[in-house]
Amino acid sequence: MAENFPLSPKPSWLRVPAPWGPEVSMMKERLRGHGLRTVCEEASCPNLGTCFREGVATVMILGRVCTRACPFCDVDHGKPFPPDADEPRRVAALVREGGLRFLVVTSVDRDDLPDGGATHFLSVIDHLRKEFPALGIEILVPDFRRSLDLSLEILRKARIDVFNHNLETVPRLYPSVRPGADYRHSLELLSRFADGHPGVLVKSGVMVGLGEERDELRSVFEDMLSAGVGVLTVGQYLAPSADHHPVKRYLHPDEFQEIASAARSMGFVRVESGPLVRSSFHAGNLLSDEKGSRDKLTYRES
Repeated sequence: MAENFPLSPKPSWLRVPAPWGPEVSMMKERLRGHGLRTVCEEASCPNLGTCFREGVATVMILGRVCTRACPFCDVDHGKPFPPDADEPRRVAALVREGGLRFLVVTSVDRDDLPDGGATHFLSVIDHLRKEFPALGIEILVPDFRRSLDLSLEILRKARIDVFNHNLETVPRLYPSVRPGADYRHSLELLSRFADGHPGVLVKSGVMVGLGEERDELRSVFEDMLSAGVGVLTVGQYLAPSADHHPVKRYLHPDEFQEIASAARSMGFVRVESGPLVRSSFHAGNLLSDEKGSRDKLTYRES
């Protein structure tokens, strides 16, 4: 592994200006006007300004309170409110007013719901497809650990372009980084969705700098490919606060390029790898990706 970099202050390649501009301000106003939040804001994503200016957003449905408390995540946890039946309409209104070309729909973990929130995901998707048949839609889902069979059955008719579920880290680190999840279960979710939806591109991602080794990453990438994952994202983990899981190492941008080259050679359709890459980084570009066939990059009417 490459040289360790001091964890404070952050290396220069991790310092980005605060997002600003009329497009960013307008998007935030529209979100607030419809009572919606984006994970871009909740997670303080460094790419927020870029995505908002490109007409791409990641809306977080099913509330702002997660039923889990993962040590790497800054989203509030506790007892969430019931799903808001009016939320699908409001998400569609945001797309209409904002002129979005691509929308990522994600959520907190909802272990309190019998279906993990899958019915609400489907309702949002159906509202969007009815009004915007050409809109690019990606869903970034939780692991549905307590409702896998039911959730997959509900999402069977989801007319989406991209299905995303992040493995986040290597199996060895799950007890300390993702204690409420199970690595093999997440792989099964990806695999079963891929098997049942051959016309939908499947995507997953990992954070690095948590203490993983390069050979462990390669093993995770092999597992992803075996599960039908076509798109990979790799980004630097940044601890939201001193109370969260610590950063073990800052990877140099050259290392991210090495990881990307190795992953592409393994067979991924698309790889986004860099210090500031997050799960939805360049998500809107997938539908025009020349490396993958159009059949792989669009949903099937079925």
